[in-house]
Amino acid sequence: MLYRMDRRDFLKKTAFASVAAYSSLSAVGCTLARGVGQAKEEDAPPFASLRLRPANERGSFKLSWLDARYSFSFSGYRDPAHTRYRALRVLNEDRIAPGGGFPIHPHRDMEILTYILRGQLTHRDTLGHGGTIYRGEIQRMSAGRGIRHSEFNHSGEETHLLQIWLFPDRAGDDPSYEESRLPPLSRGELVKIASPEGGGGIVSFGSDAHVYAAEVGSGQSLAHLVSGGRGAYLHLARGAVQVNGILMESGDAVYSLSEGAMELIAHEPSELLLFDLA
Repeated sequence: MLYRMDRRDFLKKTAFASVAAYSSLSAVGCTLARGVGQAKEEDAPPFASLRLRPANERGSFKLSWLDARYSFSFSGYRDPAHTRYRALRVLNEDRIAPGGGFPIHPHRDMEILTYILRGQLTHRDTLGHGGTIYRGEIQRMSAGRGIRHSEFNHSGEETHLLQIWLFPDRAGDDPSYEESRLPPLSRGELVKIASPEGGGGIVSFGSDAHVYAAEVGSGQSLAHLVSGGRGAYLHLARGAVQVNGILMESGDAVYSLSEGAMELIAHEPSELLLFDLA
């Protein structure tokens, strides 16, 4: 009998081929935990317990120029089960049509990152900052005690981006702005793109969080250790991966419920962001 198999069912069918490779990743987690020396199987940390946030369960909002998906409660979307994850308050996936954008509006006491997946975005703010960021660049705006800004797509093609808000550790600081060219992400490893310390092309902000990005090819693997007292939120921007046995497609996320190793295998070329949060 012929039947139609959706993409997630197909991944479930093919995931078993990755079991051996997936199991072998425990040594990678051990290396992360020990830092040096040869990993031993008995030293490998346990897997972190994770929960899936499916893409199709996010909030949504549409205008003539905007198609948005909300991972957490935002604007008119209210989800008591998903209002934030630790310091991570907003993770919006926006598609902005040519000529569309957000008129000038205020922010206060929030660390705001803009990560371009495709296209470009022009920023103007009341501190006098202005310019256009493109794919391969990241923008950080610390709202502090108050700032107003606008964002528009002045190009002839759709802009696809992630807008990320994190609570700062301290309220009422001076507002500030920073943008940076991202390091190469196609090395098949987690690359830090934002942190409290900044430096070396990494944007800095006032939140106890470390933000990583990665592009991985089919069959490549990554590992991240969630240490005690911290949590991790992994958002899959595009592709298909398996994390601690959980199958993920574009727009899905997983977040940690316990410390331990997060281990990922890509089923196809994929791009992801990972937030390590206090």
